Amino acid sequence: MTPLIWLDIPLAALALVLIRKLLKSKPPMPFPPGPRALPLIGNFFDVPTEKPWETFSKWQKQYGDIISIEVLGRRVVILNSSRPAVELLDRRSLKSSNRPKFVLAGEMMGWKNTLVMSQYGEQFKEFRKHVHRVIGTRSVLESYYTHVERQGHRFLKRLLDTPLDFAEHVRWMAGAIILVLSHGYEVQDDNDPYLNTAEDTLLYFSLTTSPKPFLVDILPFCIEFFSSIWFVVLIMFPVRFVPSWFPGATFHKIAQAGRNLLQEMVDKPYETVKAQVADGTALPSFTSDLLGVGALSPEKEHVVKWAGHTLFGAGSDTTVSAGKVLFLLMTLYPDVQAKAQAEIDDVVGCDRLPTIQDREDLPYVRALVMELMRWFGIVPLGITHVTTEDDVYEGYFIPEGTHIIPNMWQMLHDPNVYPDPFLFEPERFLPVDGQEPQPHNGIFGFGRRQCPGIAFAEMSLFTQASMLLAVFNISKAVENGKEVEPAQERTSGTISHPLPFDCSIKPRSAKAAALVLEELGQ
Repeated sequence: MTPLIWLDIPLAALALVLIRKLLKSKPPMPFPPGPRALPLIGNFFDVPTEKPWETFSKWQKQYGDIISIEVLGRRVVILNSSRPAVELLDRRSLKSSNRPKFVLAGEMMGWKNTLVMSQYGEQFKEFRKHVHRVIGTRSVLESYYTHVERQGHRFLKRLLDTPLDFAEHVRWMAGAIILVLSHGYEVQDDNDPYLNTAEDTLLYFSLTTSPKPFLVDILPFCIEFFSSIWFVVLIMFPVRFVPSWFPGATFHKIAQAGRNLLQEMVDKPYETVKAQVADGTALPSFTSDLLGVGALSPEKEHVVKWAGHTLFGAGSDTTVSAGKVLFLLMTLYPDVQAKAQAEIDDVVGCDRLPTIQDREDLPYVRALVMELMRWFGIVPLGITHVTTEDDVYEGYFIPEGTHIIPNMWQMLHDPNVYPDPFLFEPERFLPVDGQEPQPHNGIFGFGRRQCPGIAFAEMSLFTQASMLLAVFNISKAVENGKEVEPAQERTSGTISHPLPFDCSIKPRSAKAAALVLEELGQ
């Protein structure tokens, strides 16, 4: 992957920012507090490209739960606790449900066609309606349980064969489950083309939607603001139209590569299902169900194609990260692993593997999954919201067009909500001694932009965790007779993953291993 290379800030752009600032009317109330901004560029250099959520959390101690910065004339508000997040993003969601118009990721690559990047409007509502119909509730997911469990059994077999490749197997299982639901497609055992394309595509998405955007994402507001002044076009040509040979315009190469991958990820599974529907061989799936209703207009076909991709894209990468975190946590917390295994043995026994139907009888395993998502914070800064009108919160002015970033990593590690927040403790999400479980605000986002796949995520991760712990023991790797402490570092980007680490994965017994082969008819 070519690293993000920043364009130098053109003097003309700085001049436009200055003019815009001078022409702006004085806000009726102060903005939320934040670090002091530099002239013209604001806080551009205050936002790190690596783990910005940690910097935002440090700012909380100095400025409070709601922080404001400015980047080249753009107002950005950072929410560091659930209280303002619930108020601004849940209760006032009508004002805060839009998305940034990312020029690079959205316009130039094409992610504007997906649910996660859609502007709040009719297309967004239609996408969300379709997604909810397929994965939005436990009841609608029940028809897929058999298919999901089969992918779980295949996952266990892969672990039996090559346990050192567990991270690859996690990626495989996440894609296998979601492709069964979205396109009725059973992935290949090795080197599946759809999964390979998805991995590369989602990496581009994560890198180009970070809180510190490319300059091409920042400058278009200048053109929009001064569009009636013809000579400005001569001074500051829109950055996205700068030719690819221009020094520093590396974003063109990134856009081209990302667009090609995204289009392939969208088109190939869809065309496969479309052909199968035509010849009567399609398996039940989200896409085949919608295609089977008869001839579709180009507009409807566009919605079906991109809604199917939404399931595939949004569901797979987050689940990959969570699956790898599961292995990391079981390595670090053997006592938690033992408790979960004892519950599985007591409820399920040793003569069969867990099923999704066992979920209600395995509360500790369910709590383990919830605590996993809290502990790691897979989408540490959520996806940025944008306000569609002026607002006031506790005496602070939040203008229309403000980018609101919920620092979900900080919310999920708030010691006032979660005592010892960096300790992995599934009991947080269990009623203990008559007390209610701790809340989980922020794990799945807020308001009208809350993840529509909560039921799917819980089902998928429960399936993986329960089956994994029924069959395997996970422990620290041993080298030269000494245990190796696994690395606990993570990637930056919109969706964060644990960095590679080693662990030991061994069957709990010969009988447990035999159950896997029995389920697969081997």
